[in-house]
Amino acid sequence: MADPSSYRPKPGQIPDSPGVYKFRDEHHRVIYVGKAKSLRPRLSSYFQDLAGLHPRTRTMVTTAASVEWTVVSTEVEALQLEYSWIKEFDPRFNVKYRDDKSYPYLAVTLNEEFPRVQVMRGAKRKGVRYFGPYGHAWAIRETVDLMLRVFPVRTCSAGVFKNAARTGRPCLLGYIGKCSAPCVGRVTPEEHRELAEEFCDFMAGRTGAYIRRLERQMTVAAEDMEYEKAGRLRDDIGALRRAMEKNAVVLADATDADLIAVAEDELEAAVQIFHVRGGRVRGQRGWVTDKVEEVGTAGLVEHALQQLYGDETGDSVPKEVLVPALPGDDAETAAVTQWLSERRGSLVSLRIPQRGDKKDLMATVGRNAQQALVLHKTRRASDLTTRSRALEEIAQALDLDSVPLRIECFDISHLQGDDVVASMVVFEDGLARKSEYRRFQIKGRVGDTQVWHGEGQDDVRSMHEVIARRFRRYLLEKEKTGEWTEQDLAGETDASGEVPAAPEDDGRPKRFAYPPQLVVVDGGQPQVAAAKRALDELGIDDVAVCGLAKRLEEVWLPDDDDPVVLPRSSEGLYLLQRVRDEAHRFAITYQRAKRAKRIRTSPLDDVPGLGETRKQALIKHFGSVKRLRQATIEQICEVPGLGRKTAEAVAVALAQAAPAAPAVNTATGEIMDDDGGSTHD
Repeated sequence: MADPSSYRPKPGQIPDSPGVYKFRDEHHRVIYVGKAKSLRPRLSSYFQDLAGLHPRTRTMVTTAASVEWTVVSTEVEALQLEYSWIKEFDPRFNVKYRDDKSYPYLAVTLNEEFPRVQVMRGAKRKGVRYFGPYGHAWAIRETVDLMLRVFPVRTCSAGVFKNAARTGRPCLLGYIGKCSAPCVGRVTPEEHRELAEEFCDFMAGRTGAYIRRLERQMTVAAEDMEYEKAGRLRDDIGALRRAMEKNAVVLADATDADLIAVAEDELEAAVQIFHVRGGRVRGQRGWVTDKVEEVGTAGLVEHALQQLYGDETGDSVPKEVLVPALPGDDAETAAVTQWLSERRGSLVSLRIPQRGDKKDLMATVGRNAQQALVLHKTRRASDLTTRSRALEEIAQALDLDSVPLRIECFDISHLQGDDVVASMVVFEDGLARKSEYRRFQIKGRVGDTQVWHGEGQDDVRSMHEVIARRFRRYLLEKEKTGEWTEQDLAGETDASGEVPAAPEDDGRPKRFAYPPQLVVVDGGQPQVAAAKRALDELGIDDVAVCGLAKRLEEVWLPDDDDPVVLPRSSEGLYLLQRVRDEAHRFAITYQRAKRAKRIRTSPLDDVPGLGETRKQALIKHFGSVKRLRQATIEQICEVPGLGRKTAEAVAVALAQAAPAAPAVNTATGEIMDDDGGSTHD
């Protein structure tokens, strides 16, 4: 625990002007980002008597080891820079809204020659028009299905589109009139784009004029006695009205607005947003957050606005934003309003509804936020209080100086000594941080000596290797000196399967430069001893090590003959189990993927009536496919459960198979060579 007075700026050093500040920990990692219209009083408030600080703020300033700031010209610039830094550094003491799901949007790909209507999730792409978000993907598909008869825009994938263009035949939607079939030239690219733009205009709320135009066309067709055309137009109008009815009218004046409500307690807060376009609720979404900093409703609203509109421009920012509390005093509210207006490109109104339909709707949004907070409270893994108690129990049981805010767990996975891999998972503040997961291929290195499979390769040696490689990376990144060797980089991938590049000295701390407070290994005393030995060899003495044995869920410590037994109801044990199980899942998934790349089909798979049990019995009896191929039918019949007819079928299948083709040991999953031994890379 650091003493804030050790890094407190000297009197007069802090400027009295707007700016953004960063607190960093002893490893130079940014742990908190804030802004202020005057840096001097804001930063001075962090260095008062610790007893007078909010508990979360007290934890932050005692975790930090330095503070720095950047002066800007206006509060709007401070707001923009704060958002950029929070997004870049992901500081753990800032409010971070965790979306409870990835919301689907109705998207129109106007950046393509033939725009496509589809459901999209995730990050927004340039040149794509989005509508929503919606609560469910099926709601989007129902709406699109109703509108395609009026706006027959392409909905097919690129593959289907190219295949139809190649064959000259449209898909089913083209035949039934729900696609204008630009793939076969029924409409020109310009005509199809006009259809897509009309679809966007209708979805954006400009519905009345289009329906009135269709009604006029229907009337003219009826007067001209074109009754089939008039009936088709009547059905089109009905389909559009049914699509409109799926979004209830909540504001009679056709308002475009977002309504934001907050429900909070001392530890957590929930935010709900209703997107109203053309007076109708077009979408709803919700976030929850742990209040890891001292923040009130005004601060929560400001953070919500940053997250909601930080990456949006144009019409994605509505004309009106209704909130339960303004984000600060008049100057701060004016700065946020100016920031929103700049992102939209025109004036945005940010206010609290006082009366009428908008106030009533805000009350409904507030009730949704309160229900979301209650639901979130029931989710044990996301409960900050439970996680804090679990970390405290671990620290007490293992006799640690402080709670282990960062825990790394390692697991080894292999198949009878082949395809040996290791996983590293990271938990920060009791939650998984998947972006920092790592996977390692074990090459069997002990010091500078190569130990190949079959020459003493086991879990203990593998654990020693992976711990040594991980913390050798830590020392190199910490010191930013030394040469990166093949031993340090070979066989390492991140959670997405990419091989990380050697770090560049760009002045930013790297992920491996963050040491954990606790290393957990999957195993008992031997694995713990190997991990501890690897740390000792590197001269690292400030990282605690423990192991969690699966059989009795015992916690093992280095140099202790007896394990630490945590109560079965212990939140600390529950957290260690989750960490261990996640490491095991990550490791075995990687190991199976590697094995699947090299396993080929056995000729025994083509024998009719030969199941897995009898294939295993055959391989176990003869030892390899080569020896089985050399056996006579009478010798094959000696295997329990095999009759002569099946033995003859086995002999025929093996005779027809190429002798040089590798076979699979179905009992173990190994590829067998001609001598019955396992093959290796």
